[in-house]
This record gives sequence, C-alpha cells and structure tokens, in this order.
Amino acid sequence: MEKTLVVLAGPTAVGKTACGIEIASHFKAEIISADSRQIYRETAIGTAVPSSEELALVHHHFIQTTSLTETYNASMYEQQVLERLNQLFEKQDLVLMVGGSGLYIDAVCQGIDDLPSIDPELRSSLLKRFEQEGLETLTRELSELDPVSYNRVDLKNHMRVLKALEVSIQTGKPYSSFLSATRKKRSFRILRVALDMDREILYDRINLRVEKMMESGLLSEVEQLQHLRGYTAMKTVGYRELFKYLDGELSLEEAVDLIKRNSRKFARKQLTWFRKGNQYQWYSPENTHQIIHWIEEQPHSEK
Repeated sequence: MEKTLVVLAGPTAVGKTACGIEIASHFKAEIISADSRQIYRETAIGTAVPSSEELALVHHHFIQTTSLTETYNASMYEQQVLERLNQLFEKQDLVLMVGGSGLYIDAVCQGIDDLPSIDPELRSSLLKRFEQEGLETLTRELSELDPVSYNRVDLKNHMRVLKALEVSIQTGKPYSSFLSATRKKRSFRILRVALDMDREILYDRINLRVEKMMESGLLSEVEQLQHLRGYTAMKTVGYRELFKYLDGELSLEEAVDLIKRNSRKFARKQLTWFRKGNQYQWYSPENTHQIIHWIEEQPHSEK
C-alpha cells in the first residue's frame, strides 16, 4: 500500500483533537502534532495540549518536546517530521498529522526554504531599535535592502518586518532571495482534510475553551512564565493578554475578554490560510465517519 500522510487541519477549538483520535484509532495510525505552540513543554494550559487520557488513546509525536528557551522554527520542524515519518512508515502505511499551524503543515507537505540562523545580538539590537525608534525607520531600511520584501510583507506587522530585515542584514542578500516558493516532492501521498462549523457555534466553543483554561489555572501558568516573556512563543494569544493584566494595564475581566476576542480573530486567520489554494476537503467535526470513508476512497497514484 502507498504510504499516506493524512492532514487534519482547522481553526482553534473546532474539535481537531477528538476527531483526529477517532480517525487515527480507525486506521491504527499514530498522530504527528502540527501545532507550533503545543510543542513547548512549559505552555500546556494556554495551548490546549491534549489531556493525558487523550494522549493515552493514540501515540502522539511533537507535543511538549521542546523548551521555550530553545530555538525552534518551521524549517526545523520540517526536517524532524520527515525523519519521523520515515521511521513510522516502516511499520504503518498511514500517519495522521493534526493541527492548526498552517506554516508547519505546509513545511512538511511542500517544503520551506532554508533560512539562515540569526545572530541573537542582531535580533536583540533590531528589537531594541523598534522599541526606541518605531517601525517606520525599520521599514524604510527594509525598502533599501530588499524592495521586493518591502512590497510583499505586512508593513504594520513588526515581526514580519524584523524577520526580513535581520536576514537581509546578516547575509547581505535580500530576504526575498531565500523564498523560492518551489514545492518539494515528497515520497508519500498527501491527503488534506480541514474542519469547520457554523461561525457562531465556533465562537461559543472558543469562549468556553478560554473560560475552561482560566478554571484550569492559566493565570498561574502565565505567572510562572514571566521570566520567559521575552521569547517569541510568549506572544501567543492567552499569554500576552494576561501579561498585560499582571502589568496592571488591564483588569482580569478585560484580559479574559481580550483573549476571547483575539482567539476568535486567530481562528478567522487560520480559516483564511487553509482555504487558500483549495487544497483541503472540508467537513464538520461530527462527520468523522464521512472523513474516514473519503480517505479510504481516494485513489492511489500509479507507480
């Protein structure tokens, strides 16, 4: 049988974990997590890591395997997942990838350009310049070093501007020159499924999830991570809002409301990402049996 990677994607709180476990159980498959935040050991509550009971049902990979203090990115994820897939495909024909991080999923399915590692001192100095001089100075510098990126990136997103700028400065080459957008061929078949539901129901689920996170001790988790708040992963929804509460900028009620609002906004961005290119077969999360039937009916490529 042809080796197959089934991707199960979708927005936050749509029900990917439960659906994925049911599908994986049917195919006796293992699950690779495609969540760029669940990979960190320190952020279990705020990233909605599957429960110990759920993890016991199916073997999961790439959950809480890295520390916030360690460098990690989509390129590293691509390399590590491809290595793990080679191992898994030796004993099974189908592997399930479940998650909401579109960049990580695309890195595995079609490849990501190899970007150079950045000198931490350069990154720190650019961040300090952003804080002291503002974004306009940096975007102006980017327009000189890399006009292509200047016209492509969201110039209001300081993280995107800083990324393009730091690569351009360190390498002496435009950041855009590293982005070939060439799809890499994979030795296995890829099937992509995405989950969605009525928007109001999804928003209610998101709001309820945030409330459950707070009940489970999210504030305590954030308090314990204050010394790590400078790391990129701490800019995640749920953490940055509670840091503002701890700094006295928001009341706790305001912070929780903001987490809900930003989570809904994030879900919309995820849906936009997964809908581009019409690469996914869309289902409601309660239609797991239909998803399984669709997977089983897909023709294999001719070797």
